[in-house]
Amino acid sequence: MSEAAAPARRPGEDEVTAGDARLPEILLTSLTALAAAGEVEQACRLAGQACVMLRVSDPAASRRFDVLLHRLTRKLSW
Repeated sequence: MSEAAAPARRPGEDEVTAGDARLPEILLTSLTALAAAGEVEQACRLAGQACVMLRVSDPAASRRFDVLLHRLTRKLSW
């Protein structure tokens, strides 16, 4: 296959693919900041959703969201 027939690649595509493993870390940091800003319930809901979504595809990341969820639930003031 010639280069002309190869699919076009977007600039930085390799970085995005390599960065996918860091996405849970970014989200965990964001949820922690959201909770610190007083939105603990919303942070818990999002952490729970992430935990469920990652349960099969990335069990280690799922566990990290589970840990965050349990840590945040102590701060809820229903």
